[in-house]
Amino acid sequence: MSTNENLSNEKKYNKWILILSIAIPLVVAGLFGVNLRKLGFDVEPLSFLPPIYAAVNAVTALVLSLALWAIKSGKRKLHESLMKFAILLSVAFLAMYVAYHMTSDSTKFGGEDAIRYVYYVILITHIILSIVVIPFVLITYVRAITSNFERHKKIARITFPIWLYVAVSGVIVYIMISPYYA
Repeated sequence: MSTNENLSNEKKYNKWILILSIAIPLVVAGLFGVNLRKLGFDVEPLSFLPPIYAAVNAVTALVLSLALWAIKSGKRKLHESLMKFAILLSVAFLAMYVAYHMTSDSTKFGGEDAIRYVYYVILITHIILSIVVIPFVLITYVRAITSNFERHKKIARITFPIWLYVAVSGVIVYIMISPYYA
């Protein structure tokens, strides 16, 4: 496929990348503010989910690292499979995260002094970068499936560290707040 064909195929996805990059954070933010129990629905709090979705974040970080190793080792098919799995894990995390917050009261961080600032710096950067990484992941994926590997490689160098930070910082946030779960 020529470069022009690759770019043309890539452009077909731009509308969806834009829509998803805006819709996902808006839907998550909207659903984050909906508590089914407070609305009168008889649902059990899904309080068992935080350690599971923290584990999913940890596995995502591991899978991303393995995918980097795979591509650097020339194992393109393994890299592709691992990256699809990483995307699936991120979607699973998001579903569990939203389900937890729609059925459970938010947990307040109880740490004090310097640790409180450390927690909020990690949490805020985690949240901001989890939104920022969405279009990067989508663009990186589209460039791969349209066989635009040079452009894929360029953006993957940006996407990888952001996505890895989001996965690892999610685990750190969980570890820091876990003593305060009811």
